Amino acid sequence: MTAREYLEILHVAERLKDTPRHCTTTNRRTESVAEHSWRISLMAFLLRHEFKDLDIDKVVDMCLIHDLGECFTGDIPTFIKTDADREVEDSLLDQWVKSLPKELSDDIAVLYKEMDAQETKEAKLYKSLDKLEALIQHNESPIDTWSENEYELNKTYAFDTVSFSEWLTDLRKAILDDTLEKIETEGQKA
Repeated sequence: MTAREYLEILHVAERLKDTPRHCTTTNRRTESVAEHSWRISLMAFLLRHEFKDLDIDKVVDMCLIHDLGECFTGDIPTFIKTDADREVEDSLLDQWVKSLPKELSDDIAVLYKEMDAQETKEAKLYKSLDKLEALIQHNESPIDTWSENEYELNKTYAFDTVSFSEWLTDLRKAILDDTLEKIETEGQKA
């Protein structure tokens, strides 16, 4: 890869810094997709000793690249994203990945294939962290920033995704405890 090719990849990825997500931070600032990707990467890194049998470096790689398609489409919340939206995002991402230097393109394509198949524990961990981070962020954001459907989603979302791991299931239950406490203490809809 040449220095110019490297810079071009970084320029595309930089778009995620300016791509807003539907969540806000504790201080009511709309978070970016890049911030979400950074935090799930950190979450994976921090689990290095909890999941000793997994290739955590691979999980971190998955977390870092998982939303690169949103460089081209923006963030569409999972609860309103359609199959057509996914097809457009996947197509644009695939075109871009194929345009990268071959070795890098091949590495990224292999990761995306594994992530999409959701057969390995690494892929399942990445997907779990992606979903759990959104729940954690909602619990950290002011409750008046939640959309109507998020009251129920925060209670039910991702339990099926984490079911392969007792540790992640315990984490999901702790997040639910935080959700229920937030709803109760902020006096909003239950």
